[in-house]
Amino acid sequence: MTNERWTFVCVPEDESPVRQVSLSVAAVRFVPSLVAAVITVLTALVMIVAIDGSARIQVLKLRGEKAVMSREVESIRTRVAQMEGSIDGFIETDELFRLVAGLNPIDAEIFEVGVGGPGMTTPESTPMWETDPVTAEAVFATSYDLSALERRASLLSESMAQAMESLVANYALLEATPSIVPTAGQGIEMLSSTFSPARLHPISHEELPHVGMDFSAVEGTPILAAAKGVVSYAGWKSGYGLTVEVDHGFGVMTRYAHTVRYLVEPGQAVARGEVLAQVGSSGRATASHLHYEVWKDGVAQNPRDYILNGVIP
Repeated sequence: MTNERWTFVCVPEDESPVRQVSLSVAAVRFVPSLVAAVITVLTALVMIVAIDGSARIQVLKLRGEKAVMSREVESIRTRVAQMEGSIDGFIETDELFRLVAGLNPIDAEIFEVGVGGPGMTTPESTPMWETDPVTAEAVFATSYDLSALERRASLLSESMAQAMESLVANYALLEATPSIVPTAGQGIEMLSSTFSPARLHPISHEELPHVGMDFSAVEGTPILAAAKGVVSYAGWKSGYGLTVEVDHGFGVMTRYAHTVRYLVEPGQAVARGEVLAQVGSSGRATASHLHYEVWKDGVAQNPRDYILNGVIP
């Protein structure tokens, strides 16, 4: 049995000689294992080649993605820089805006809105740092710049809102501030009596305060509201005759006296330049004229200080 052998005969289809191979039984039994080993080795080699190829493809893909990411980050940083330039321009405009609104400009250092201190994140603390420090640092810098830009934009928005609120308030004050000669077609040259703490009264012939200005005008000349306001009084007032008073808000009131007739009613809103009454000589008056007073917080003011004809329409 030990010399038992297997003989394999190979008969070709053509006229080539017949070949035979003789193997021992032990060798035949080893053939399947050998074939299996060869197949295993070949399979392993194929897998190694496939894995290596896949890894190479993955590396190339990652390199491509990194290049795209780097370009995107650089593009974003460029746009951030452009936005910072625009913000700087807006800050200069805001400075002028605040000055016009009567507010002090915000200190330039405040607009820098720097940040720092314990607990602040760093590029090394980002997940990307372990795999790509360069990109991680670029992304961190871009994120930092965007955060600073957001804070500057927010501060600028608050500043402009404050300036706008002040401008609106100032505009309302300007609208309510007496500023014109209140008789149509008459100028300051028609002034017949000035504001005085002691003036010789033309009727009583004694020195009395004259808390207004008198403008000579023919009877019926229109009397104009010196500023925007609401009629608070229209009627007879002792010494003043037929009188119109306008409350302008902000503690300001104007009085128009000695009229021949008034053309408005209490509670009526009026605009600067709107006709309130007509010049006359009612009350204690020697001739046709307008007596005009300006009061601020209950104190009589010199109306001349409020006449800005040609400056405020």
